Amino acid sequence: MNIEDYYRKLELNLGASLEEVKASYRRLARMYHPDVNPKDQQAKDKFIALTEAYKILLKITPAQTELAYNSTPISKTNKKSKSETISSQTVTPRETKVRVNFKQEKEQNKNKLHTSEVENKLKQNYYLQLKQLLQYKRYPRAIALVEGLAQRMPQDWEVRQWQAIAYQRWARHLISERKLDKARNYLKKALKTDPQNLALWKEVEHDFRQLEKIY
Repeated sequence: MNIEDYYRKLELNLGASLEEVKASYRRLARMYHPDVNPKDQQAKDKFIALTEAYKILLKITPAQTELAYNSTPISKTNKKSKSETISSQTVTPRETKVRVNFKQEKEQNKNKLHTSEVENKLKQNYYLQLKQLLQYKRYPRAIALVEGLAQRMPQDWEVRQWQAIAYQRWARHLISERKLDKARNYLKKALKTDPQNLALWKEVEHDFRQLEKIY
């Protein structure tokens, strides 16, 4: 099961926030809880599946509140120290503006770093799933998985590379099943997705030669 399936079980779109995940789980759990449906086995199975999806999404879904936490002071007091009072009296408006801008930039950098870490974790999770799907020749699901990741990270060259490889592997499988027109289309999609990948070009050229032999 891929990440998109877990979101779907909670009736959410891929990339929903942690708050949305929690809210949807609470709503559905109340609906399918065994205590509410004591003699309904389907409801019990649904509840178990919801809980499993929820636990997994808790580990990989970024929390919007965590971003805000990074930029929130730990505590505030009404009393100021003598040095703080002197400092506030001697700072000019221009200096204050510079300090505020610097603080905002620092907070933005923290947020970017946190977002990057979350995306890298999500990307690694997708990669492991994609690798397993390709290994077991579940090509349509592999393509759906990597296309979803490509929509989330359209500028990531590594994701495009994975996407192109999934297209090429699926095309090669289609050739073995004599679905030649469909195979040709996916080979073209592979080259269009990652045109700079020389290793991919060699594999695709080999596949096109196989097509010509069959024709």
